[in-house]
Amino acid sequence: MEMESSESPIETNNKKGATKSKAPRKPKQTTTSLLKQKSPAEFFSENKSIAGFDNPGKCLYTTVREFVENALDSAESISELPVVEITIEEIGKSAYNSMIGLADRERVDEELYDDFETAKAREKRLAKEARVQENQAKLAALGKKIKEPTSTKAIKGRAQASFYRVTCKDNGRGMPHDDIPNMFGRVLSGTKYGLKQTRGKFGLGAKMALIWSKMSTGLPIEISSSMKGQNYLSFCRLDIDINKNIPHIHLHEKRDLKEHWHGAEIQVVIAGNWTTYRSKILHYMRQLAVITPYAQFLFNFVSDASDKNVSIRFSRRTDIMPAVPLETKYHPSAVDLLLIKRLINETSKQNLLQFLQHEFVNIGKAFAERLIGEMGPDFSPKMPVKSLTSQQIVRIHQLFRQAKFDDPSGDCLSPAGEYNLRLGIIKELHPEMVATYSGSAQVFEGHPFIVEAGVSVGGKDVKQGLNVFRFANRIPLLFEQGADVVTRTAMKRINWNSYKINHTQDKIGVFVSIVSTKIPFKGTGKEYIGDDISEIASAVKTSIQQCCIQLKSKIAKKIHAREQQERKRNLSRYIPDATGAIYDVLKEMTTLQASKKKRYNDEDTELLKKVSSRLITKNTLMEKLAEHVEQVDYEMALEYATHRGVTDEPRESLYIQSLRDENKFVDFQSPVFVFRLFQ
Repeated sequence: MEMESSESPIETNNKKGATKSKAPRKPKQTTTSLLKQKSPAEFFSENKSIAGFDNPGKCLYTTVREFVENALDSAESISELPVVEITIEEIGKSAYNSMIGLADRERVDEELYDDFETAKAREKRLAKEARVQENQAKLAALGKKIKEPTSTKAIKGRAQASFYRVTCKDNGRGMPHDDIPNMFGRVLSGTKYGLKQTRGKFGLGAKMALIWSKMSTGLPIEISSSMKGQNYLSFCRLDIDINKNIPHIHLHEKRDLKEHWHGAEIQVVIAGNWTTYRSKILHYMRQLAVITPYAQFLFNFVSDASDKNVSIRFSRRTDIMPAVPLETKYHPSAVDLLLIKRLINETSKQNLLQFLQHEFVNIGKAFAERLIGEMGPDFSPKMPVKSLTSQQIVRIHQLFRQAKFDDPSGDCLSPAGEYNLRLGIIKELHPEMVATYSGSAQVFEGHPFIVEAGVSVGGKDVKQGLNVFRFANRIPLLFEQGADVVTRTAMKRINWNSYKINHTQDKIGVFVSIVSTKIPFKGTGKEYIGDDISEIASAVKTSIQQCCIQLKSKIAKKIHAREQQERKRNLSRYIPDATGAIYDVLKEMTTLQASKKKRYNDEDTELLKKVSSRLITKNTLMEKLAEHVEQVDYEMALEYATHRGVTDEPRESLYIQSLRDENKFVDFQSPVFVFRLFQ
């Protein structure tokens, strides 16, 4: 019996020719793989969108935002009323080339450029324009309205990017002369680290502007600074070594201080897009003026074309500043293993009892002893804290997660306050009515937070419907609004009709400010606050509802006043007709009396004599009826007020002019008002 071979002819041929065929080439194996590292500056230059530098327009917006917020922080840190000047100067291609020493060159090969228009594309464009003109002529012949033709935008190549010089000057603390290079030329170095309410968290702001400047223009940043008590001006021109994350200093010197000034002036040249982000930058400045009415902003945009220039001054409305935020200690429920180890390494306390008492909030001596007793026999109050093993640190962390602690207080926070929030809304929007509310401190994940809200009706430059303005640690949030907890609460969780507010027809402004030692941003771009934290969502809803309750009574009074005016208008409308009818009757009665066809009593006879002698005319009757309508209207309004319990007279807002600097006083601040005591 013959057995069939399992090998195919192809396989047999391959075996036969195995000696002639070449073996497959194998990749070369290296004994060691090359380990590479990136500096923080290199990482963020490659991932600049993390810090809000997504595109040229967003880069311009973020640069302005970071400079202005740093200026506010600097002024507030020394309790100085902020004065911030921000200037954006447009620089043409020729001017930029001369700045870097590059001569302009005419194009030689037009087809090489990405904005080159082929003959076919030009023919297609011209045909489209001809069709548009033909349609417009037909519409004009029929007498129909002609839409303005949309201007054909010229193709803008990559080589034709716009450049801008951004300058920000403030009256803040200033910077120590020797610290300036590291403050601007070393990523992840700054003065804002620590558990504290602050506008910045990553130490990236001005440094990312410098990195973007180096990537887009190659030009350095210039810093001028002077501190209080200094008789010189610190000037520094530098850029950053991306690979080493160290400053590259071009010039660093002390200059004569010609004027009495303290603060900082920062200047950088970057690529950007003013056209697409103009509205965002102006909206940002306006909202910043709302939340900081104690600051004065001067914004300028300078262009070669004078019609494009913009100059806006946001004046100071009050001289009452919020208290400076205080640095606080960590709450036990908000720490992790890594943080506990870092606190142990950095603490100056010797034993475990002192460490628990002084490195965390809401742990007193008696409570610390109870915690140590609960940790087990391996722990004692007097044991050296530096001798704790990894297992013992894990035990401490587990107990922190399971034990019950008092909530941290909000004393370390610095909200804007109802006083400033109300003034800011009135100053910028000029609404018909406004209500504000400041909630008490609450807690999420061991971090205190305070929610303040304001709701306005009507106003200047306010669109119809709901207009949501969001603030976090007193900075405006403009992007990714739809996913924010404030927007979702205002749109979906508030029954506006129950407060007599028509949220589709009325011009409603919803302002919500959240301050905390840790704002739960979604993403490092600090663009929006997530809707997944129930404590914050509940506090936001309560704050908006409290404002709506205040507005409801105001709106009810307004509706009553409108109804009262309508009633008075309706009564007044019939005065001429009623007067004419009455006067005609009186004249007829006078005629009957004269012909002796009818006799009247003495009172009526006296009245008819006045009518016949023209002492009583139609105008006289009209005036008497108008007075009667006024009297009836007043009596009905008084009756309504009595039923509502309103006994005081209508009041108007009173604003006192700012005092001069030489007056000495002490401010006692409340969320609602400020009491000033003169010394």
